[in-house]
Amino acid sequence: MTKSKLLLAGLLALMLAPVAAFAQALPDLGGKKVVVVTENAYPPLQFIDPKTGKQIGWEYDAMNEIAKRLNFKVEYQNTSWDAMIQAVSDNQYNIGMTGITIKDDRKEKVDFSDPYMRSEQFMLVRGDESRFTDAKTFGAFKDGLIGAQPGTTPFYTAVYSVLDGNEQNPRIKLFETFGATVQALKSGDVDVVLTDGTAGKGYVDASEGKLKLIGGPLGTEDFGFIFPKGSDLVKPVNAAIAALKADGTLDTLNKKWFLDYKMGQ
Repeated sequence: MTKSKLLLAGLLALMLAPVAAFAQALPDLGGKKVVVVTENAYPPLQFIDPKTGKQIGWEYDAMNEIAKRLNFKVEYQNTSWDAMIQAVSDNQYNIGMTGITIKDDRKEKVDFSDPYMRSEQFMLVRGDESRFTDAKTFGAFKDGLIGAQPGTTPFYTAVYSVLDGNEQNPRIKLFETFGATVQALKSGDVDVVLTDGTAGKGYVDASEGKLKLIGGPLGTEDFGFIFPKGSDLVKPVNAAIAALKADGTLDTLNKKWFLDYKMGQ
């Protein structure tokens, strides 16, 4: 072997060594079944493809890759957001995923993975909205209504960052799913929905000008998967998340779902 080939082989070995070491560090869960629950109401993280009726999205791709690398078999189930945290806490499911913000009060019921995504809240409005342009002017627009799911980050952001801190404020209209809040916005039943910017962008892109995002970010939040307290899945899933970050897989998923994918096309 020539010196140049030896040098190239050595460089390749150095480049591949960290990746191989990382791969070897991931535990093998032996093909065990892991039940993962989601809501399928938060595009592009997880939703039903309107063309095929299949469950798709960023979180499905990420979880499938985690399952592949840790060697476990995923069984997906669905439940509503308001039941999810308690159901996972009660060991009805092994993992929950639906863009769940990591919060201290939720940690009292469930364990969280390390963050897999950071997001910001924005105001989603109809495309022809001109009565207000940001949180401050909406707060002063006394007839304006906000659609939200109870107990979610958008709900608390609406209460404490947009309105007056009163969780019973009649200007907040409650809905069971995020999709229902967006439908209420489209039909004129509410005037604003607060959403993660990435999900909001998906709705805007699919709306053909009927929806838009306004104002600046209203807060930053980290998303994590949830587990029953004391779950032995937390550590291996965290190791897999670190590997997906290190090798660029999460960046690839961000590009696929937040830049390339167009809802309804």
